[in-house]
Amino acid sequence: MGAHRRPRQRATGGGRARTAATITLAGAATATGLGVGTGHADPEPTAAQVRAKVDKLYQEAEVATEKYNGAKEKADAAEQRLEGLRDEAARKEDRLNSAREALGSVAAAQYRSGGLDPALQLALSSDPDRYLDGAAFAERAGSRQQAEVGRVRKELREIEQLRGAARVEVSSLKSRRAELKRHRETVTGKLESARRLLSRLTTEERADVGDRASRSAPGPRESLSASAQAPNSRAAAAVAYAYQKLGSPYVWGATGPNAFDCSGLTQAAYRAAGVSLPRTTYAQIDAGRRVPRSELLPGDLVFFYSGISHVGVYVGNGQMIHAPNPSAPVRVAPVDEMPFAGATRVV
Repeated sequence: MGAHRRPRQRATGGGRARTAATITLAGAATATGLGVGTGHADPEPTAAQVRAKVDKLYQEAEVATEKYNGAKEKADAAEQRLEGLRDEAARKEDRLNSAREALGSVAAAQYRSGGLDPALQLALSSDPDRYLDGAAFAERAGSRQQAEVGRVRKELREIEQLRGAARVEVSSLKSRRAELKRHRETVTGKLESARRLLSRLTTEERADVGDRASRSAPGPRESLSASAQAPNSRAAAAVAYAYQKLGSPYVWGATGPNAFDCSGLTQAAYRAAGVSLPRTTYAQIDAGRRVPRSELLPGDLVFFYSGISHVGVYVGNGQMIHAPNPSAPVRVAPVDEMPFAGATRVV
């Protein structure tokens, strides 16, 4: 029996040894695996990579900004229509109340007189000499009563139509506001992502993101020269306004006078020149006559990216004034800074 027990003990011990060895190797492998994983962790992006990502986020945010601007324009229009419908309904309700009061006066007079037909009352009057005059009055009273009833019915129908139209506008307004919220969340999300990326850079690198491709502030001579080359006085006035706003901060959704997004700046520039432009880039490109890049003149609007998501005011010599993004204020920059999509001469 002892001869049989010893091998069993050795076998057991060997099994434990093998188990321990397996655990040890597994642990070593796990440790090695962790070490390999740590050793191959994604490296921190370079400043150039961060700038590229930030630029992409800014461009995506600008696309969402223009969609926000378009939705806001439609929401504002719906709100104005709704307010107009409510005002008109209030006026008609005033007229309805007046018609009801007039109808109530006739009914009250008939009630006080015992409900007899006015012609019969006059026929039984103690003053028969006035019968004919009174009969004519009775006819007029009847006609007046019918007219008042007709007016009440008409006002009621029109008020109900206005209320129906108002319900449609309320529904449209709710939809526009939901759309605004979606675009706002997209814009703020993109800008927050860009801010987090920029926080990884040094102060000098962050400054480089905003300063690259910018030009030194132009002097009065450059501004006068650009205005003089404009095709007409209104284009010249728009160029002059754009120069005055150099250094103003970029704020998405802003149309001035102290902050702008890209289409907000161009809209404000032409508003100062007495020209009304639509709010969004993709509407502004159709607000005038298209011109080829080779024929650009100061005051022309220049558009960028395939989705027409950015715009600037051309000022001559291959330069434009635009509101770039939150990392940089309104500034002069080369037209070839971004993918050119087209140009429009507004006036």
